[in-house]
Amino acid sequence: MTNISTTRIEALVAFFARVLIAYRKPLGLLFLSLTLGFGISALNTRLDPGFNKLIPLKHEYMAAFLEHSATFSGANRVMVSVHWKGDGDIYNGEFLQILRKVTDEVFFIPGVNRGGVRSLFTPNVRYIEVTEVGFTGDVVIPSRFEADATGLAQVRSNVAKSGELGRLVSNDLKSALVQADLLEINPQTGEKLDYAEVARRLEKIRGEFASGDIEINIVGFAKVMGDVMDGLFTVVTFFAIAFVITTALLWMYSRSLKLTLLAITVALLPVIWLLGLLPLIGYGIDPMSVLVPFLIFSIGVSHAVQMTNAWKQDVLSGMTALEAAESAFRKLAIPGTMALLANALGFLVIMIIDIPIVHELGVTACLGVALMIMTNKMFMPIILSHLRLERLALHQPIETHHKHGLWWAVSALARPRPALASFAVMLVLLAVGTWYSRQLQTGDVGTGVPELHSESRYNQDNAKIISSYSIGMDVLSVFVETQNLQEACLNWDVMNAVERFDLRMRGVAGVQSVTTVAGRAKLYAAGNNEANPRWAALQRSEAALRTGGRAANPELGLNTDGCKTIQLVIYLNDHQGATLKHVVDEARKFIEVEKAPNVRFRLAGGNAGVAAATNEAVERAEVQMLASIFGAIALLCWLTFRSWRAVLCVIVPLLLVCILCNALMALLGIGLKVATLPVIALGVGVGVDYGIYIYERMQHEMAHNAAPLREAFYEAMRQRGTAAVFTAVTMSIGVGTWAFSALKFQADMGILLAFMFLVNVLGAIFLLPALACWLGVEVQPRERDEKESAPLPVAHATTRDAATSQNNTSLRPKPSALGIR
Repeated sequence: MTNISTTRIEALVAFFARVLIAYRKPLGLLFLSLTLGFGISALNTRLDPGFNKLIPLKHEYMAAFLEHSATFSGANRVMVSVHWKGDGDIYNGEFLQILRKVTDEVFFIPGVNRGGVRSLFTPNVRYIEVTEVGFTGDVVIPSRFEADATGLAQVRSNVAKSGELGRLVSNDLKSALVQADLLEINPQTGEKLDYAEVARRLEKIRGEFASGDIEINIVGFAKVMGDVMDGLFTVVTFFAIAFVITTALLWMYSRSLKLTLLAITVALLPVIWLLGLLPLIGYGIDPMSVLVPFLIFSIGVSHAVQMTNAWKQDVLSGMTALEAAESAFRKLAIPGTMALLANALGFLVIMIIDIPIVHELGVTACLGVALMIMTNKMFMPIILSHLRLERLALHQPIETHHKHGLWWAVSALARPRPALASFAVMLVLLAVGTWYSRQLQTGDVGTGVPELHSESRYNQDNAKIISSYSIGMDVLSVFVETQNLQEACLNWDVMNAVERFDLRMRGVAGVQSVTTVAGRAKLYAAGNNEANPRWAALQRSEAALRTGGRAANPELGLNTDGCKTIQLVIYLNDHQGATLKHVVDEARKFIEVEKAPNVRFRLAGGNAGVAAATNEAVERAEVQMLASIFGAIALLCWLTFRSWRAVLCVIVPLLLVCILCNALMALLGIGLKVATLPVIALGVGVGVDYGIYIYERMQHEMAHNAAPLREAFYEAMRQRGTAAVFTAVTMSIGVGTWAFSALKFQADMGILLAFMFLVNVLGAIFLLPALACWLGVEVQPRERDEKESAPLPVAHATTRDAATSQNNTSLRPKPSALGIR
C-alpha cells in the first residue's frame, strides 16, 4: 500500500514538474510581474507599534483593565523628569520657569490625554490644609505666580501640604515630574497614535531644555518604541553585514557567481512579496517583530542552497540545464514543501497566545513561509532551466572514485556501537539542558527595558527616576468595586478592606510604594486634628470618616463619584517576570481570603498589570504551543514518510535543541516572552528542514538503490549534508555579527539564532543516523524488492536521478555537454 501511494505521489510530482517546465515562460513572466507589483507595494510598508497590541484581550486581568481604562489611567504613561543640577533645590525661578515650559510642551504632544496631565503647574494638583476657619485649599502654584522670595516660599509650603513629595517632586527636592497618559487613538485627528512622532516630540523637549543646570529624563512606552525605531538603522546595517557575509560564503562554496546571486535573490523574494502584501491586507510591521523578515530570509537561503546544489549535481552528472531543473524540482518538491509547511505551522501555533501582536507576528511569518513555496519551489527551477554553469564551478568535480572522508566517517554513526556514543552525548546534553532550562523565566529579566542595553539613555533615565522618587514607571492597579452603597468611602467595611490591602502590599518584596484612598484619608484625618499622628487612623462611624473624606475627591484619580470603583495603586521596583509574579501572587492571596460585604477586588491595571497578564498568557500557552508545534510536525513527517520511525528520527533532535535553546536563554538572562517566541518557532522550523531533507534522501537511497543504512546516510550527506552544513555555518556567522548591535534584543536574537542554526544541523547529522540505526529504519529485503519492481513514472525514464546517473558513470562530463559559456 505504501509503495502504491509513494508511486502515485512521485507520478504527481513528475506531472507538475513537466507542466512547470512546459509553461516556464508564461509562469516566469507571472512571477516577475508579481515581484514588480509587490516591490512597489512594499514602499508603503510602515512601522506599526501599538500599546493595545500587547494586551491579552481575553485574560481576566485585562477584562477589568479595559472596563476601567477610561476612568483610571497609568498603563500607557509618559514621565518627563526635570532635574536641577545647580546649587540649592528646585525652588528657584529658573527651574520653575523651565518646568512650566516642559509642562506646556508635554500638554500639546499629539495623543496626550490632556485632562490627565499632572505637574506642579497643572490645576489638578492641589493642596488642602486645615485652618481656624476650616478646610482651605488651592492649586499648588497660583496662576499669577511670581518667582520672588515670597512666591517661592509659598510654592514650597504648598508642595509640602499637597502630599506630592516623592510623587511629583523628588525626595531630595532636586527634580520634578510631568506625567501624561497617551491615548491609542489621537483625539485631535481620530487616527491611530503615531508613536514615532510622540518620541520625536519628547526628544525635542530634551534637546530644547537640557542645559548646564537642567537635565531631562524621559521614560514611557512611547519613548521605548522611539529608541527601538531609532535603532532600526543599526538593525538594517547588521542585516546588510549578514547579507554580504552570506553572499561571500555562498560564492566560496559554489564557485559560481550566477548560483550565488540566484540563491540570494530567490531567498529575498518572499521577503519582498511579504512586505508588499502586508499593506494590501492592512498590516504593518511592529518594531518588536522587525526581525521576522530576516527569519524568512534565513529559511529561504537554506532551501535555495538545497535547490541550487541539487541542480548543480545533476548538471555535472551530464544533464542539460532544463533536465536538471526538472530533476531538482522532482527531488525537492516533497521534502521541501513539507519542510516549509512545518515552518509555517511552527509560526502559526504561536497564535495560541491570545495577544494581538502575537497574532500579527504569526500571520506575517506564515505568509512569508507560504510565499516561499512559490518562489523557491516554482520560480527558482524556472530560472535554473535558463542558467548556464560557469567554468570556475567545474574546477572540482562532483563525482570521484573515492568516498568523501568526513561524511564516510560520520556515517559510522548509522552502526550500532558508534550510535551508542551519540546517545551518550545526547543524554548528557539533555540532562544539562533540562537542568538549566528549569531556570528560564517568563517575562522580562533585569531592571529597565531589556530590549535596550543597560547603558542606554532610556535605562539610565529610568534608573535616575526610580532612585529619586517614591514612584516609578511600573504601576500595578487593583480595582475595588462596591455594590449597593451610596458613599462607599464613608463605609467602614470598605475602607477597612482597602486599608488592610494597603498595609499588606507595603510589606511585599518588590513593592516601592502604595497609594490608596484609605491611606490618604488617614493623613487628612490627622491633619484635621492638628497633625496628631494618633488621629492618623480610620474611624468606624460614617461621621468620623468624613474628617478624611476629602481624600475621596475623584479629581485625585483614586476613585469615581460615590466610590463605586476605587483604584489601589502599587508602584513596583521593576517589571521583571519574577517581581510581577510574586507581587500578583501576594495580591491574589489577600483577595481570595477577603470577605468584606459589598466589596469585590479585581486584578489588574497599569503597565505592570498588562505585563503580568501577558506573562501568564505566555506561560499558560507554552506547553500547548510546543505540543501543537511538535504534533503538527509529527503529522507532516508521517504523511511524508508513512513511518513512525521516521517521525522519531526527525522529532527527537528537535526536542533536544528546543531544550538546549531554553537553557541558553536562561544562562544569558533572556526571558520567555513575545519577542523571543519566534526564535523557538524558527529553531524547530530550521531543524525540520535539515531532518526532512536528509531523511528523505536516505530513504530514497535505501528504497530505490538497495543501499544499506550506512551507505544511504552517506549518500544523503554527500548530496545534501554539505549544503546543510554550509548553510548553517554561513547563517550563524552572519547573525553572529548582531551581537554588536546597539539594540540588546537584536544582539540577543543574533546569539540565539547562531546557536540554533549550528545545533540544529549537528542534531540532524549526529543524532538522526543513530536513531535510524536502533529503530531499524533500514528497508528490509522484501520491501526493497517490492519498491524495485514498482513501475517508474514517465518522468523518471526521461530524466534520471542524479545519484543513479553518478552510479552509472565515473567520468567527468565534457564541458561541451554542460552548456558552459
